[in-house]
Amino acid sequence: MEKDFTGENFRPMRRGKQALSAKECEAVLKRGTSGVLALLGDGGYPYAVPLSYVYDAGRIFFHCAKAGHKIDAIRNQEKASFCVIDQDRVVPEKYTTFFRSVIVFGRVRILEEEGEIHDAIEKLAVRYAPEESRESREAEIDRFRASLCMLELTVEHMTGKECIELVKEKERSVS
Repeated sequence: MEKDFTGENFRPMRRGKQALSAKECEAVLKRGTSGVLALLGDGGYPYAVPLSYVYDAGRIFFHCAKAGHKIDAIRNQEKASFCVIDQDRVVPEKYTTFFRSVIVFGRVRILEEEGEIHDAIEKLAVRYAPEESRESREAEIDRFRASLCMLELTVEHMTGKECIELVKEKERSVS
């Protein structure tokens, strides 16, 4: 069953024909390795920071330091958005780019329980070093665990969009 990430508090996409399905959005999130987390920062200014991540069943996990602007912003306001660019191919002769991206909206929390922290670190470790043995991953986790803070963004709303040229390519390949 496909998850429903269409929240009632969010505006519909203006160019609906270019919208990605929830399944396509999740595929983009699973393929991606980095994105930009946007938070409400100091003085009411947006604070957007690029991060490595792993997506798992409606949740996005990040690691960070235990102190700093990001942690302070999350403690002040848990609402956030996260953007992943899947494709951005410049097409100079058309004065455009062939793009595909996903934006998620949700709430970020700082993981506190040791079991959930370890599970989140393990997900990241497997994502970025899939060939490593379990023992090697555990040794690396043990080495850095004391200095890591783990974050979880629970997806409440998700949209994806691609350029009209990619939509047309899909339509041609189906027919």
